[in-house]
Amino acid sequence: MTDIEWKPFSLTHVEYPSGDLVGKFLALGSLLPVALIVSFITLILFRRDLHTIFYFIGIVINEVVNLILKHTIQQPRPFQRQDLYTEYGMPSSHSQLIWFFVVYSILFLIFRLHHISGSLIDMVGKAVVGLGLLLAACLVSYSRIYLLYHSWSQVLCGALVGGTLGASWFTIVHLVLTPMFPIVASWNICELLMVRDTTLIPNILWFEYTHARAENRARSRKLISMKSQ
Repeated sequence: MTDIEWKPFSLTHVEYPSGDLVGKFLALGSLLPVALIVSFITLILFRRDLHTIFYFIGIVINEVVNLILKHTIQQPRPFQRQDLYTEYGMPSSHSQLIWFFVVYSILFLIFRLHHISGSLIDMVGKAVVGLGLLLAACLVSYSRIYLLYHSWSQVLCGALVGGTLGASWFTIVHLVLTPMFPIVASWNICELLMVRDTTLIPNILWFEYTHARAENRARSRKLISMKSQ
């Protein structure tokens, strides 16, 4: 396979075999972990929710563990192309990150969203989301093998470590840290930065929508009243 021409995916430099549509699709899929990190940073900046912040802290811890494991095991990647990859391959960081995210998110769906409506639609919705998460994790994992960035063992090891860390971190956040969120949210620094705890609000989107609508109507009535005077 040394005669294959590898074409870099612009901006991110993820390579795939030139003319290989499957490879191009998988190259796009392998960017999901990057999109996740960008999404988390955006959510933290604009929502400032404690759970989101600690979720992201778990992802950072997961990446640190991956870096330590790579430099401890020092197993090379399975295939060297024209570019020189100085980073080790065991375990796969992409696989570890995506499985951390998926396992944590599925546990969140099961244990943290149980207090919302138990209707059939909600149950089906959670099942669809869970299935979609699993498919996304499989897509990212397989893309690393197909594109020759990692071996099967490196990807499976990453999935095992990431899934284990995801479950462990969710347990810590759910049982240990969440009960402390109201106290943390009351700290002066958190009030200054408008960091909030939305743990007890079952549907934050509906909550924000209804309160924004009510506030807008109240201000509209006040404005009309002022104009009529």
